[in-house]
Amino acid sequence: MNDVTEIQAPTMTAEAEKIAAEFQTATDAIRSEVGKIIVGQEEVVESLLITLLVGGHCLITGMPGTAKTLLVRTLSEALGLAFKRIQFTPDLMPTDITGTDIIEEDPASGHRTWTFVQGPVFANVLLADEINRTPPKTQSAMLEAMQEASVTVRGSIHDLPSPFFVLATQNPIEMEGTYTLPEAQLDRFLFNVLLDYLSPEEELDVLRRNTAGTPLPEINACTTAEQILEFQWLVRQVPVEDAVAQKAVDLVRATRPSDVSSPESVKKYLKYGSSVRATQFITLAAKARALLQGRYHVTTEDLAALAKPILRHRVITNYFADSDGVTSDQILDEVISQTLK
Repeated sequence: MNDVTEIQAPTMTAEAEKIAAEFQTATDAIRSEVGKIIVGQEEVVESLLITLLVGGHCLITGMPGTAKTLLVRTLSEALGLAFKRIQFTPDLMPTDITGTDIIEEDPASGHRTWTFVQGPVFANVLLADEINRTPPKTQSAMLEAMQEASVTVRGSIHDLPSPFFVLATQNPIEMEGTYTLPEAQLDRFLFNVLLDYLSPEEELDVLRRNTAGTPLPEINACTTAEQILEFQWLVRQVPVEDAVAQKAVDLVRATRPSDVSSPESVKKYLKYGSSVRATQFITLAAKARALLQGRYHVTTEDLAALAKPILRHRVITNYFADSDGVTSDQILDEVISQTLK
């Protein structure tokens, strides 16, 4: 990691320079704390950090036993934020997530009043564990929380704590007992990160760590909620040249079959492309990645590195893709190579 002097630029204000110094120290410390528990998965950890710095939400897709839940829990401890976990099951109800109003009676006067009891969504970091194991009715309870950082119960709006992040895990949809997430909910996730198997060396390291009977190391909090909000402000100060911003627009537009700039594979294999929200997300995420890389400017390399996890859940393939065995990642590879030359 480069030191803070390398991300300073003539356009950076004194306030931004101060926060940038804290940013470098804090993000390095977070990586170090997470590394006490989690072996490998550096790219996934970086994606989660970018999610937090942008103020978005992240969907982590992987097979059972790939430490998805452990990763999110460890990261929340390193951030020092209020953490809650929901285990999504087929019988979960929307009020089990948002909370509900109950009637309470005053023993002295006998007067009854409605009292709102907060659900587990009222946290800074919400782990939505195996989110695709609950039906769409319950999944939809997350839509307002993820977009507006609030929930509405019986006509009353209740604001969620700030900052607020949903870090959700899901099993591959081909597995038994899973439901496809609604497109509107998928679009609210900044990333869809694929958590793959470890290398043989990393798997051996996990074996040694977890079969020796030694307790897991203690995770120290490296930031506060106030610092995270400052870091989010800093990310938005990173400048983006007009040429790079145009590349971001061109990249997203190229995923739309109706756009004249889209490759033939997009026109043939995609039913729908990415929304305008994707253009905003990829630009913000590129700013955060630039800071994590020790730069105070965005490059097309940032866009290329982030394109697939940001776009793969925002494009919908058609039956031609299914019959030919073409995946969204394969289509996006072509889009990236043609657009970000």
